[in-house]
Amino acid sequence: MTDSVESSGNEPVLAETPGARAVFHARGVSKVYRMGEVEVHALRGVNLDLYAGELVVLLGASGSGKSTLLNILGGLDVPTRGEVYYLDHKLTGATEDELTRFRREHVGFVFQFYNLIPSLTALENVALVTEIAHNPFNPEEALQLVGLGDRLHHFPAQMSGGEQQRVAIARAVAKRPDVLLCDEPTGSLDYATGKVVLEVLARVNGELGTTTAVITHNAAIAAMADRVIRLSSGQIVETKRNPVKLSPAELAW
Repeated sequence: MTDSVESSGNEPVLAETPGARAVFHARGVSKVYRMGEVEVHALRGVNLDLYAGELVVLLGASGSGKSTLLNILGGLDVPTRGEVYYLDHKLTGATEDELTRFRREHVGFVFQFYNLIPSLTALENVALVTEIAHNPFNPEEALQLVGLGDRLHHFPAQMSGGEQQRVAIARAVAKRPDVLLCDEPTGSLDYATGKVVLEVLARVNGELGTTTAVITHNAAIAAMADRVIRLSSGQIVETKRNPVKLSPAELAW
């Protein structure tokens, strides 16, 4: 199995990934948004594989295409051109019902803003997901996994930003997703709180084996990844494998 490094011409340069299985396989993925008569090219012919159990950090400035790529992998958006596979399932061309089922059964999402329901407790926010999942964690287990076993009955307004983000992560992992897609999960948090959230993501990846992709503009976070993928102007311009992964506690920025 191989992973790809994009050259300046967006041609894949292959590097070995021993024993790995491609969970996502994307080839020639482009995305064009039309705003009136203006075309915005968010992605330009991206080739990408993500492998089972790895933790990947996608780096890039605002507007580089990171979120668009993540949304396409997660079935929240569709490419203008190109093909995307999840294992042997082709996502491009799938119906909205098929994409909804894919998201429900296989993908957990964590966003910069927590999207918790204010009138529900932490436990109730997580239970919303477990009620529709096939083989979920008990909501209490999921909250214990993220270190909030003593905050089950607190409402979002009674919790710090970092605690709310950990509830959001518990909600995402409670359905035992195969893939966890995180878009700037520390973007609205301070340094110390952000590191706590990264520790939770690393624990989920390590203990559950969940394939995890984290979008960030913070280059320091890249050191905790198995692989780092850098995007610019809608293209992958660099892919590298960290010879040694740092723990979130060792990160500094």
